[in-house]
Amino acid sequence: MSPVYPFDDSATARAVVDARGILTGWNEGARRLLGWSAAETLGRPAASLLADESADSLGRPTGDVWHGTVALRHREGRTVSSWLLAHHRPSPEGDGGDWLVVTPLDSRARSAEDPLMRAALAQAPCATAVYDDQLRLHGVNDAMAEVIGLPVERIRGLRIAEIGGKERSAELEQNMLDVLKSGLAKDVQTYLRTGGEDHAHAWLARLAPLRDAEGQVRGVCLAAHDFTEQYLARERLQLVNEASVRIGTTLDVTRTAQELADVCVPALADFVSVDLLDPPLHGGDHHPGELTAPLSLRRAAHRSIVPGSPEAVTKPGQLDRYPAFSPQADSLLASRTIVATMPSGDFDQWLAWDGARLERVREIGIHSVMSVPITARGTTLGVAVLTRYRRPDPFTADDVLLAEEVTARAAVCIDNARRFSRERETALALQRSLLPRTLPRTAALEAASRYLPAARAGVGGDWFDVIPLSGMRVAMVVGDVVGHGIQASATMGRLRTAVRTLADIDLAPDELLTHLDDLVVRLSAEAGSESGPGEVGATCLYAVYDPVSRRCTMARAGHPPPVMLTPGGTPRQVRLPAGPPLGLGGLPFESMELELPEGTVLAFYTDGLIESRERDIDAGHRMLCDALAAYADSLDETCDRILHTLLPQGGAADDVALLLARTQGLPASRVTTWDIPADPALVGPIRKQVGEQLDVWDLSGATFTTELVVSELVTNAIRYGSHPIRLRLVHDASTLICEVSDASHTAPHLRRARTFDEGGRGLLLVAQLTERWGSRHTPDGKTIWAELSLTDDM
Repeated sequence: MSPVYPFDDSATARAVVDARGILTGWNEGARRLLGWSAAETLGRPAASLLADESADSLGRPTGDVWHGTVALRHREGRTVSSWLLAHHRPSPEGDGGDWLVVTPLDSRARSAEDPLMRAALAQAPCATAVYDDQLRLHGVNDAMAEVIGLPVERIRGLRIAEIGGKERSAELEQNMLDVLKSGLAKDVQTYLRTGGEDHAHAWLARLAPLRDAEGQVRGVCLAAHDFTEQYLARERLQLVNEASVRIGTTLDVTRTAQELADVCVPALADFVSVDLLDPPLHGGDHHPGELTAPLSLRRAAHRSIVPGSPEAVTKPGQLDRYPAFSPQADSLLASRTIVATMPSGDFDQWLAWDGARLERVREIGIHSVMSVPITARGTTLGVAVLTRYRRPDPFTADDVLLAEEVTARAAVCIDNARRFSRERETALALQRSLLPRTLPRTAALEAASRYLPAARAGVGGDWFDVIPLSGMRVAMVVGDVVGHGIQASATMGRLRTAVRTLADIDLAPDELLTHLDDLVVRLSAEAGSESGPGEVGATCLYAVYDPVSRRCTMARAGHPPPVMLTPGGTPRQVRLPAGPPLGLGGLPFESMELELPEGTVLAFYTDGLIESRERDIDAGHRMLCDALAAYADSLDETCDRILHTLLPQGGAADDVALLLARTQGLPASRVTTWDIPADPALVGPIRKQVGEQLDVWDLSGATFTTELVVSELVTNAIRYGSHPIRLRLVHDASTLICEVSDASHTAPHLRRARTFDEGGRGLLLVAQLTERWGSRHTPDGKTIWAELSLTDDM
């Protein structure tokens, strides 16, 4: 059914031809054109209306639209020449559809001089201006006159740069000159406030050349289309997209706050400050209902369109107090965005309270402030304050929604960064508590160490230790647990404790690693589940140095070998058998013994020191050797130099543990050894010889105690041990060590004797007279040792 229009339907001749060429539609206009009524034409071939009665004269349409001039046969027998327009209309049934053929019957003149055309040009809703070949204003329509906001009769003859008076007006004039010279149309987008506007608008200026009858360009037509809504929507979408990309690139609170400020300037404001609440001292989070004025906020970041941020009264990192009537506190206490303007008097009470800010506001000309709370997961983190003074327009409702969207994204990132920082500090505190606070001072060596957590991955399982052993010996250990986080730190703590326990019973390095391997296997089993085994793994290097013999025994379990620098030599890697990493189970470890000159520096480290994405391990080893080669007496300075040389400025990607040890030898004059005959009657002479040696060492004050200890240890060895038996005294500045060795592998036991027992009190007496005592197994048997402190006796 044809639509019904409130116009004269006969002003257009209209016919419908189906796919077979049969007329199926005929209106009154068609009757007026050719004289045939609908009854006479419907059902007839359309070709019968052609003057030459030949359908071929129409040609075959090549598309959905056809037009052309055709000779038609009038009912009275004359020929009517008409221009026809035909549209192909597909059929829903798919039977080929039909053609709608139309032609206008009203032949009235429609020229530019027609009153309707003149009114259309003047009153068209599209703002239009015409400039001559000198780019001077020739005329404007009503819409453009309203946009310009100036008397049209006064500005005719001015160039657009003179009418607008802005930089963008000059840019637009340059584009008009390009059109005038090239004769090619051009589209230009600009965002500005014209003389007739209260706010800036986005304009699409379509520039077209105006030609005369000869085709010469005589001027330029400028048609301006206001697309502010689309422009602002696109800007908002772009800002939100930028915020999702640029905010939260790191897990650093200050950096994330700065990214929020950077994104909002100049897109939303001329100056943005981000102030955060300090975390509660008791832990936990801030909640809106708990906040009371005045509020203490710490400046985390700010950004200005002017270098140096002259608008800022508070410096980054500085704590400031804000009363209840300040935009910051008002926004946080109300838990909503607050928009305040200078003309409305919203600032009066606050600025009267803060003279410094009042002076700065007046100096700069701030007129609008928007304060947006920074909240995430029900926690109040701080406030973002957006300020305008160069942009003349105040904040709108759309600006508020956009600022809240961007701030909400930043709030989640700041909360994540704060939670990460809190968890990282907790993990670091745990790890520091598991690492030695200070290294023990021993006569065997001088040591210095450094530990650096990974820059991004968080804490890991690297550890080091220096463990004093009996006989002036000292153990050095460095290890690395696979992975990062609390679990790796906890595993590291367990392994470090295990190493100290195993070292206390004086196990050889290879035997100690075997026991440690069994422990890691058990930890893996405990960490596993029904679905599969756990993934606990570690590497370790264990070394024992004896200052008397100046020999060092080492073994490693998949750990990087140490680097050694002998006096007068060059640094080199110790060729130490690798051994499997801990946790594989059942594989052997191999020890190696070195003789170290006094003053040898050993560098123990974890792989985070030498491994890097920028270089291979061999290059890292060479850099370590070069840094160690510059050693000049100070181990602490050498540690710092090694870290500075090998680690990037932003920190290492993995944990780094570094232990430097410089060996010291005990002079032969500080060690005396006696072979003990298997005769209890000779204990007395041995005691006398011990006393004489103490006199030589100027330790006469310790003679009585030492003779008692020596008497008990030698007597026990003669009575319960096996030959050969040997007594050794080792003396340094603060300690005297008595050692009795025999060929028996049976360890002594401390027991309490009954009142009437004649024996059984020897080791109890030794334990009470000495600083500490113990036993250790040797390849030839065992050694019972006891340490006497000389600081109390002298």
